Amino acid sequence: MTNESYRQFCPVAMAAEVLCTRWTVIVLRELIAGSTRFNELRRGVPRMSPALLSKRLGELEQAGIVKRSRIPGPPEIEAYCLTQAGRDLQPVVEAIGMWGQKWVETEPSLENLDPELLMWDMRRNLNTDPVPRRRTVIEFIYPELPESQRKWWLIVEPDRTVDLCHIDPGFDVDLYATVDLRTMTEIWMGLRSVANAVDREALVLVGPRALIDTMQSWLGLSPFAAQDKLAG
Repeated sequence: MTNESYRQFCPVAMAAEVLCTRWTVIVLRELIAGSTRFNELRRGVPRMSPALLSKRLGELEQAGIVKRSRIPGPPEIEAYCLTQAGRDLQPVVEAIGMWGQKWVETEPSLENLDPELLMWDMRRNLNTDPVPRRRTVIEFIYPELPESQRKWWLIVEPDRTVDLCHIDPGFDVDLYATVDLRTMTEIWMGLRSVANAVDREALVLVGPRALIDTMQSWLGLSPFAAQDKLAG
């Protein structure tokens, strides 16, 4: 998969030749998180070009880590899923994330704010149990962002599926959450609680008290949020 081999028999070197090309581990993160269709994968890697994503998926398929199938249509759609070799990489990718959460400095991480990636992560990790058993619409408003990135809608359907919209879906909104992107990212990463953000008035919630009081529960957190930071 790489242009040059390390030319070492060491299994670390051989694995690195497969896994250490740019974006490869991030694509694996998305597959492990449950994304299967090309457009789903793109939403998890919004800064990756479609051509490069297609190339990396092809390389992973060639390496036996990913297999491709077709979902009957119409329209017929290609889906990507992990093979057993790919599934065996889950603890490896999780360990990398835990290491990053523990040892990589917070400030540089928070310079890489991305509303699309944040909202996509929130969508797929949202805990629907505390949410009412009806369509529930939560609008997130990031006032400091350009108008094209300012508003996002999470929609929890009665069957517990969760959709993310960047264009007004036209449904009545149950809860409005007005917050700056950095604060919301800190909450998502487990660096700040919902209650703390509300107390500081960095997060303003308007809606039913039941949804407001349970936000920390239904919001979910980054899978790596449980890992405490340690000073270097």
